[in-house]
Amino acid sequence: MFTKTEYKGNLEEQYDMLSKQLSALLEGEDDIVANLSNASALLNQFLTDINWVGFYLMKNDELVLGPFQGLPACVRIPVGRGVCGTAVQKRETIVVEDVHQFPGHIACDARSNSEIVIPLIKNDEIIGVLDIDSPLKNRFTNDDKLGLEKFVQTLIQYL
Repeated sequence: MFTKTEYKGNLEEQYDMLSKQLSALLEGEDDIVANLSNASALLNQFLTDINWVGFYLMKNDELVLGPFQGLPACVRIPVGRGVCGTAVQKRETIVVEDVHQFPGHIACDARSNSEIVIPLIKNDEIIGVLDIDSPLKNRFTNDDKLGLEKFVQTLIQYL
């Protein structure tokens, strides 16, 4: 059984605890849908000031909606389009302070103002992305970027 944790310490320490929780939560499970579902739920209870958190998975050379928490979302995103498709194309994390200033931004939730997307790369192959939106501008700091990249590295071990 999972109980909500009160995270203590600085943001780096909180993200370290989050990654440990993820590892314990996914230990012994190899179903990708189950693992991504629990990962998105864990992030949703940990992060403040977000309105969408979830995954898009690579299928037939495009991103297809996977497990998430939030309002219904865009189902398919071409590589190179929007923040998610650009993160895949560049193979790097993208932090957008104001999505309205990002060329080609795909607006799934009109409340979103900032976004972070981290590619899921395993054995040098992109299998998808972690996408998180916030109604606040400038929501995601460099500490969030580093903590979420660590979270994704932990997650990759179970996919």
